[in-house]
Amino acid sequence: MTASADPAAGHVLKNQMVRTRDGVHLATDVHFPPGYRPGHDAPLPVILERTPYGKGEISRSEQIDGTLGVPRPRVARYFAAHGFAVVFQDCRGRYDSEGHFTKYLSEGQDGYDTLAWIVAQPWCNGKVGTMGLSYAAHTQLALACLNPPGLACMVLDSGGFSNGYQCGIRQSGAFELKQATWAFKQARLSPAAQQDPVARAALDAQDIRQWFTRMPWRPGHSPVAAVPEYEDYLFEQWRADTFDDTWRQLGIYGQGYYDRIPDVPVVLMSSWYDAYVRTTMENYAGLTAGRRAPVRLIMGPWLHGDRNITHSGDAEFGPKAAFDGNVAADWLSFRLAWFRHWLQDRPAESAADPVARLFLMGGGSGRRDAQGRFDHGGSWVQADTWPVPQATPTAYYLHADGGLRTRKPAEAGARIRYQADPRRPVPTIGGSLTSGQPVFEGGGFDQREDARFFGVEQPGLPLSSRDDVVVFQTAPLEEDLAVVGPVTVRLFVSSDCPDTDFTAKLVDVYPPNPDFPAGYALNLTDGIFRCRFHASWEQATPLEPHKIYEITIEPFATCNLFQRGHRIRLDIASSNFPKYDVNPQTGETAADAREKRIAVNTLHLSAVHASSVTLSVARPRDLRPL
Repeated sequence: MTASADPAAGHVLKNQMVRTRDGVHLATDVHFPPGYRPGHDAPLPVILERTPYGKGEISRSEQIDGTLGVPRPRVARYFAAHGFAVVFQDCRGRYDSEGHFTKYLSEGQDGYDTLAWIVAQPWCNGKVGTMGLSYAAHTQLALACLNPPGLACMVLDSGGFSNGYQCGIRQSGAFELKQATWAFKQARLSPAAQQDPVARAALDAQDIRQWFTRMPWRPGHSPVAAVPEYEDYLFEQWRADTFDDTWRQLGIYGQGYYDRIPDVPVVLMSSWYDAYVRTTMENYAGLTAGRRAPVRLIMGPWLHGDRNITHSGDAEFGPKAAFDGNVAADWLSFRLAWFRHWLQDRPAESAADPVARLFLMGGGSGRRDAQGRFDHGGSWVQADTWPVPQATPTAYYLHADGGLRTRKPAEAGARIRYQADPRRPVPTIGGSLTSGQPVFEGGGFDQREDARFFGVEQPGLPLSSRDDVVVFQTAPLEEDLAVVGPVTVRLFVSSDCPDTDFTAKLVDVYPPNPDFPAGYALNLTDGIFRCRFHASWEQATPLEPHKIYEITIEPFATCNLFQRGHRIRLDIASSNFPKYDVNPQTGETAADAREKRIAVNTLHLSAVHASSVTLSVARPRDLRPL
């Protein structure tokens, strides 16, 4: 254990080894204000961040003095200079901490034990606020589920599992393959790989993109095999495709613990192209129901954690999209004001404190900007709650002629059939994704095959040209229309296989212009449904051949302005790879299947079986600017 000798940097206690209930020690750095004397001066309120990414490493999304990506100790010094003790800790099995890393499942107990240690220290006044992005948001909600001592407020940025089975690990039965790319990348940074040059060399020798052409992987014969603890938890997640007690564990199931989480002020921030939209909205509902403490919701247009990057994928939203200078002066000062108010009892810095700050995407020219990106534009709006009261759920029905209309179909027996081949899955072109590189990336893109994307067959052709993608769209809109809120797709389907998937993607279709003479089909949100769970998430039940089932796909909520002349489009298919694993359509779990079957899938679009998408529709003029 060492202390900083630089008075200007403040006093730092490095690598305090916090003992957990099972005897594992977690490496912890404590940063104090300049001149502060622990044990002599008055105790301080504390800010805690628990991270698997290295308490002394660079945080890629933090920005100070115009520099994007700064070391965490510099972030700690910023807050410490304003009168806080700041604690950064390496998660179990990561960097300087002891123990075995099992993703997500140790964070509740370890976080509780860390807070118990903090409040027992002479430099802590008993109030602790937490902060952190992504995994460091997961660690916050996990510890909160145990109602730990001292927890006084939280800032959850793009994470904190409400239900890992439905968002972040799996979605409606399908497995999110970002877990595979994350495991591979982080295994290379693990203590086991850093300490064993043979294991590191084995990982370095793998081409992860090639491995994605050979799925599913086999335990002991995967790109992560050299570091068994990472391979073990990956296969546990991949194979656990029913909603059983595996998914009700502390750390990945906030919904089961909302009544135990203390009623403290919370900031929930995410973004429309982030992988944690659903979990953020579910946490908002769970942490506001029957509670008094304020909960604030911020939703930008960004990719995961990229709060000051104004484009997601190829879609550019303009300078208004950045957090800094629009929502607040900057993200650091926003958090500082939050912590000062709730930990130091300072008055709120501004009377303006809307419950929800939402970026309404859209309104741009649809042309190519100077950087070659697609100008989608947008602006910030505010609301008193979520979902916004100005938006009305409106059903649009899928018609056999490819139309998407507010009137129900009148035809008897109308349907569309297509073949779904698991050896030829529909490629992922953007979306609400994170941690997928170098295999896939998220964001907004023209839904056209491009050599940048994994698994494309014909670069240059639109996805709508595939015979396994079924497109439904409105006529050109006669006036501007805002879709702000949940998106729900109800389909009547049948198949000749015991299992298959259905996917749904909401698209903003721009009319042609000189830069994009074929128009531009911008993806907004998508979802999936694995049909062997048509009866229950708790038990897989095979489909009966050709029997009609009603299923519900829940793409992430969105917030988009569809301009006059645009079309609202819904694409239906049976795969979205490599965002999700591919259903073998044999009735087996996708994690182990060696056999694959081509399915003939049917969408039923008749008066009796009227498939639809329900959008939350508002008049743009009814939304309040931020």
